[in-house]
Amino acid sequence: MLFNPLKLGALTLPNRILLAPLTRTRADAGHMPNDLMAEYYAQRASGGLLITECTMVAPHTSAFYAEPGIYSDAHIAAWKKVTDAVHAKGGRIFMQIWHAGRAAHPGLNDGERTVSSSATAIEGEIQTPTGKVPQAVPHALTAEEIPVIVAAFAQGAKNAIAAGFDGVEVHGANGYLIDQFLRDTPNQRTDGYGGSMENRARFLFEVLTAVTAAIGADRVGLRLSPLNSYNSMKDSDPIALTTFLADKLNAFNLAYLHLMRADFFGVQKGDVVTIAREQYKGVLIGNMGYTADEAEQAITAGKLDAVAFGTSFLANPDLPDRIKAGAALNAPDSNTFYTPGPKGYTDYPTL
Repeated sequence: MLFNPLKLGALTLPNRILLAPLTRTRADAGHMPNDLMAEYYAQRASGGLLITECTMVAPHTSAFYAEPGIYSDAHIAAWKKVTDAVHAKGGRIFMQIWHAGRAAHPGLNDGERTVSSSATAIEGEIQTPTGKVPQAVPHALTAEEIPVIVAAFAQGAKNAIAAGFDGVEVHGANGYLIDQFLRDTPNQRTDGYGGSMENRARFLFEVLTAVTAAIGADRVGLRLSPLNSYNSMKDSDPIALTTFLADKLNAFNLAYLHLMRADFFGVQKGDVVTIAREQYKGVLIGNMGYTADEAEQAITAGKLDAVAFGTSFLANPDLPDRIKAGAALNAPDSNTFYTPGPKGYTDYPTL
């Protein structure tokens, strides 16, 4: 089943082995994509769909210092080299569009304040160019400020299409801005964007409405992580939240829903995949620690339609060929996940 074609929105994928969005911090100054990034993505073009690392829709929203952006004409031109390289190899590529919210820090963003659903900070410290500093307490967005960010997502989607991308994935996962509204631990609001699940999902739904209007619903995916406690995230009832979202998302006719099935730290547990499959009628993509065999079984059983592979695709640019051949996989080197240059990025061997 992994090698069966899949209709995904406006695309038909030749296989169901997807590249998960992976932060690699190789962008140049000004959050500019470069030739090294074009080589990295083109190496992995045999995947059914490539999803880029999180990409900033607005300036001064950096959480990783060297992640890419999509908010300027220069970004569009630079990304065009990436999409051209992938398409020249016969690949398909979506851009993950993203606002870090409180996970950004003034020390990475020229002193600009961070924003979130509420004035609650992430626990612990963050690495900045001047060393480790405590996470910043964010400014709680006002109801008047939210539409500006919604518009930035829509413009980011338009810019991605102008740069040659086949579509976008809205990043609603892993404790970044949309997720900071969705889950009830960080979201302490008492207005129309807080409290009930419907209110907490309002920002997400406004973003999806704007982005699908901008580029077409068949070119838009969404990533969610209802269980993941990364970035000090928690929800009092992740199963109920998953049930609610998976049902309501049907109305948007998205290209897909991309679901992270677990918690990086094992704090929150539950079966969100079965719930999502029961409620969501569109293409469902699973992610987090799937082996090829497990992915094959999940797709054959109808639990998922495709699987996004992260570190295994990072370390094996020809992952589909290796799976098909039953070949051994390169081991990923976690020491080079976020370091500059080609080492651990474009130098993994192919078969």
